[in-house]
Formats: sequence, C-alpha cells, structure tokens
Amino acid sequence: MDAQSYTAALAELRTVRDEIKKTQAALVKLEAARDKQITSLAGYEKAKAQRIAPAAGLSLAEVVALVPALAPDSLAAADDEAPGPAAAGPQAVAQPAEQPAPPPPPAVPAEGAPALAAPPASQSAASPAAAVPPQPSPLTAAAPDVPRTLPSIPQGDPGNGWFTHTANLASTRPNFTQQARSTVFLDTATGVLVHRSETHRLDLGTGSAAELLAAVFHTVPGGVERIYITGGDPWHRDADRHPYLRDAVAAWLNASTPGWRTDTGRGKDRMAGHFVHARHPVARYQSEDGEYHVEIRSAGEWFDLDSDEPATVRDAFVLLWQALRRHWSDAVLMGSPSQTGRDLWTRTIPARGQHAEGYPVLSEELRGLLHATAGQGRTELLTPPRVPEQLPQLLEYDRTFAYAKHTWKSPVGTPRRITAHTFAAWSERDQIKALYGCGHWHVRVTVPDTWNHVGILPAAAPGDRAWHYPAAPGTTFTTWAGGPEIHTALTNPITPWKIEILDGILWEDGKPLDDWSKKLKDAWTNLATQAHFQGDPQQARAAHLASRAVRAILLYGIGSFAQRPRMVTGTTPRHLERDVPPDAEIIGFDDDLITWQKPTGFSRDPHAHPEWSAAIWSGARAALLTQRHRDDNTYAGALHTPPGSVIAFRTDALYLTQPQNWPYHHQPGDYLLKGHLSGPLTAPASEEDLLALRDAGRTALTHTSTGA
Repeated sequence: MDAQSYTAALAELRTVRDEIKKTQAALVKLEAARDKQITSLAGYEKAKAQRIAPAAGLSLAEVVALVPALAPDSLAAADDEAPGPAAAGPQAVAQPAEQPAPPPPPAVPAEGAPALAAPPASQSAASPAAAVPPQPSPLTAAAPDVPRTLPSIPQGDPGNGWFTHTANLASTRPNFTQQARSTVFLDTATGVLVHRSETHRLDLGTGSAAELLAAVFHTVPGGVERIYITGGDPWHRDADRHPYLRDAVAAWLNASTPGWRTDTGRGKDRMAGHFVHARHPVARYQSEDGEYHVEIRSAGEWFDLDSDEPATVRDAFVLLWQALRRHWSDAVLMGSPSQTGRDLWTRTIPARGQHAEGYPVLSEELRGLLHATAGQGRTELLTPPRVPEQLPQLLEYDRTFAYAKHTWKSPVGTPRRITAHTFAAWSERDQIKALYGCGHWHVRVTVPDTWNHVGILPAAAPGDRAWHYPAAPGTTFTTWAGGPEIHTALTNPITPWKIEILDGILWEDGKPLDDWSKKLKDAWTNLATQAHFQGDPQQARAAHLASRAVRAILLYGIGSFAQRPRMVTGTTPRHLERDVPPDAEIIGFDDDLITWQKPTGFSRDPHAHPEWSAAIWSGARAALLTQRHRDDNTYAGALHTPPGSVIAFRTDALYLTQPQNWPYHHQPGDYLLKGHLSGPLTAPASEEDLLALRDAGRTALTHTSTGA
C-alpha cells in the first residue's frame, strides 16, 4: 500500500465510522420507541409479559425489567418470598432460628506455618442457607455491575440431605457397540467434497442448507449421515444482514429445506434439533420420507483449520481413529470431541471389581452448587498500573495438553460435609490431609498485607459466570475453591494467605479418569511423534490435526462431565407467536419464524460428574501459579516470576514480560514457549489487543526458529 492508497483508505474508514454513528443513533431511537410502546401496552389490565416479549423480540426478563408490574404471578411471589441477598434463587431454604457457634479456631500456627483457621465465634459457620435451583430465575439475576453472591449449603438437616446420590442414576459400562456413520468432508468455499477415497467438485449455488443437501445427496446416491464443513462457513453467508453472528446462523439453520425437515431424534440417539452456535453450529435434518438422517457440523469443533483441504481433514480423522483403536477395539468417532470423549470413557469403567456397578451421580442440589461455584480456566488480563504501560517484550508460555496432567486423582464415593465446627476440631495434620484430598471448600480469604503479586483464589465478579482474582493487600472476600488452589494459597513461595474454612465437601480419592486419560495421552504422543517425523507434508499436517483432536477429546470430554443446565432451541411461526414458551429468550426472527431458546435445567444424565470437572479445573488453575518439576527439582508458574511481569492468564497460557528457563520435556503440563514479541510494546488494554500481540508473537517466534 502506498501513501495515496493509505490516505484514501483512511477517508473511507471515516465514512464507515460516520455511518456507524448514524445507525447507532437510529437504533437508539427505535429502542426508545419500542420501550415506550411496551410501557403503553402495560396499561392494559390483561397485558402479559409472555405475549409482549416475543412481539418485542425481547426475553421475558427484559420486559419485566422495563415494566416490573408485568412480572408473572408465580415468579413475583417467589421473588417476594426470597430471603436476603445471600440467597441463590427463589427456592431458598430458611435458616434455623438459632445456630450453634463453632468452637474457637485452632491456636495460632508457628511462624511460617499456613494461616488456616475456622471462622471466629462471632460469625456464623456458613453464609445464610440457600438452595441451588437448576437454573436461577431471570427475575432474580444480579444486575450487570453487581457482584454475584455465591450460594452456600443450608444448615442442619436440609443441607445434610444434599450429601447423597440421585436415585437409580449412575455411569455404567455400555453393553452395546457404537455404530459408525457414513461421513463426507466438504469445503463450501471451493465446492470440493471428499467421500472416502473419492474427490468431487460440487455446485452449491448460494450455499443454503437446501442446496448443500441436494448437491451432496446427488453426488453420493447412497446417502451420508454426517457432513463435516472444512471451510467456507456457509451459515455466515448473510452475516452482514444480521446484527450478530448467532442471528445469521439461526436464519441459515431455519431456512426452508424442501424435501427435508428438522430431525428430532431416533432410537436411543436422541437429537434435539438444530444447535445454534456462532462458530460451530449443528444442523440436523431428516428426509420427508424418513429414509435419511443427516447432520451438518463444523470440523472446527475438533481442531483449528488453516485453509486445509478436505482430503487432509479426512486423513486426520482416519489417523485419529487408528490411534484410538489401539486402545479401544470398539472406538467410534462421534459427531463431536465431547461425545467421543465421554463414550470412550464409559468403555473404561471396570467390568468387575470396585466400581463395576458404575459411578453414582450426585444429588441435583450438589450438582447445582458445583455449577454455580466451580469456574473453568483462568482468563485474566492485568492492565496498568498493575503492569508497566510500556512492556519490554511479551512472551507466551503455554502448558502442553494441560488438563491431562490433572486426571490422576478424582473424587469418588459419597461426599461428606465438613462444617467449620468439624474442621476446627481436627488436628493440623488432618486439616492438611483434607485440603490435599478431593474437596470443594467454602472459605473466607484475606490477602496478606505485604502481597505484591497476582491473585490466587477466584471470587465472583459481575456477570453470569464471571470470576476475578483479588490481589490488593488486605482484601477479604468469601468464595468457593478446590483443594489444589486452597493448598497453593497456604503454601505459595511468597507468603501464606489467611484462609478460614466456612464449609466444605470432601470425597474419597479415586482414579475414575486415570485409565481413560493414559490411553488418550498415549494416542496424543503417538500422533505428535508422527507429525514430527513424517516426511510427507500433507500426512504430517494430518497427524498434527489428529493430535489436536485427541486434545479436544480430553478437554471437551472433561467439560461434558460438568453437565451444565441444558438449553433447548426452537422456532415458532410469526403468526403463532403467542405459542413461544413464556420462559424463552428470543434469539432471532425474520418474516416467517421466531427463533428462541430456553433452559431446561439438569437432565437425568447418567454421566453427569461435575465434581470431576471442578477438581481438574482447580488443579489446572493452581498449576498456572506454581508447578513442581520433580525430575528437574525446580518450579514453574506465575508465582515464580518477578512481581509485575505477568500480563495475562488465558486458560493454559501465561503471558510474561521476562523469559523463563522452565524445563520442557514434551510432557503434559510442561510450559512451552509459543510466542515471543520484542518491545517496546504498549500494554494490551483489551482481550482483542492481547490476541493481536499473541498472534504477532507466534509469527515472530516461528520466523526466528526457522531463520526466516
């Protein structure tokens, strides 16, 4: 680009800017007119939010927030009867009138010992009790700028009743073999289709679902059951006509498909219609005569693609299947990594001996508590003045196959409740043993007065499931955390934090995921080795993609155990908008259809084990702070870097301003230098800034390592 082109582009950019401002101003006027109309409609004595919400394209909660008088009677009553701000939702359980005060905390530990204590007698042993409903009511959700109040376990018998398993619900070894599905790989940008060893070029017209199905089934007369899109993202074809990608995706999924209808399931393989996702949606169709069932998915669910040809993606899936077959003779690749991971895990459940009858599922109350209080990977950006405004450099250290490092021990058995009273009565040895074990703890935390580094424990922040990590000296907060993080706070290399145990859940130590994880790690190692030594560039790339797919199987398999409350997506004709479920959120609409989604709470999923996911996530967050390398007799992690040198955490990665000599042996959990960008650099102020620097750093490191 020359100077003249640059000047012209700037002028064009200013024009776009002005158009955006005009559009935003017009949108504000339209929204104000809509709100005024809603308020006017509310004056009608029989007005109902359930009718107004779909007409306005808003959720029920948004309408009620605008006109509180429209709140449905059942929800309003629940809201009126709810206890104080510590409650998690409308199903709060009343506290006993009096609570026995816990005994005094243990004696002050010797200098240098962990600062661990029960709460003082002047404070209750736990926060006011609150039951945890499967899905909080939108009417009681916290305001955007108000920190969430985390739920607690009710006192006495109501809370003790949570510590059980759901009747007649357990993970058991399957007695059937999964059936493979006929699969093709299609690049909708080029029209290239790969079916087994054959390659075809299709005319996809405008790229609608109807045209895609017609072209594929014309080319493969015998029919297919799964179509992986490797490029082109056809569901984004009209993205410029919609304010959000999800709207464009929903419109593509719900467009007319002559000869086909939305598939709603068959046999034991129940499918809930289309799945709306901005980047990786799932379209499920059934032919009108019922002969064919097919799903359209994104290959990006499995690995990041970089203009890879469909044949390379096909080869990656073949290599993946072969690597898994070495450990599971009946391995079948399901539609997604999470489905595949969970199916493979069920085939490692012991056929005899301990746990041969399966792993029971926790009570719905404990699953709800873990859902609300156990976050996933740590994502945090530190900005000035906590870090310098000008960075000397930026280095990205990424933990290789990180979650595989934390699957060797997981909670099993019936959980025990450890109250503040019980914990305080234990010896220091038993306390430390409990915190080393598989537990989830309700704690009051105080940051040391001399602290000058990053935060250690997560605390609830404003937002649906947002977390932050308080680090200001003297800060006190109440939160839930897993044993690995509590142990890190007490034994970190700088100075111990003060931890007061308010309540806790403790399980026996077990190894329900160990065999599964070891097999996946072996498959990952095998494929990564193939990628490194393969002479054919296309096969090397395919092996690399397959190794990334193994990582996804473990990563998303672990996530599937968390079993979040499910979301159902549906459509309703515009002329029947009163039939939209009253608790549904409108996520898109056009001249013909209204697209909505609604939560369905926790299903009776026999493989729901959020205690496993929570334990692994806690271990991974702790390892970002400190991790011992036994063979090298050294430590790695954020707390082993100088104060002010940590710029960001991003799930498995650290972003630092100083290089580290941490050992790397190509093992799960090792820190790999993945990017290095020389400075001076302006400190990133947003996630977009960080990602831009990350990509530039990876490119710079690649050029340095290759000598380019």
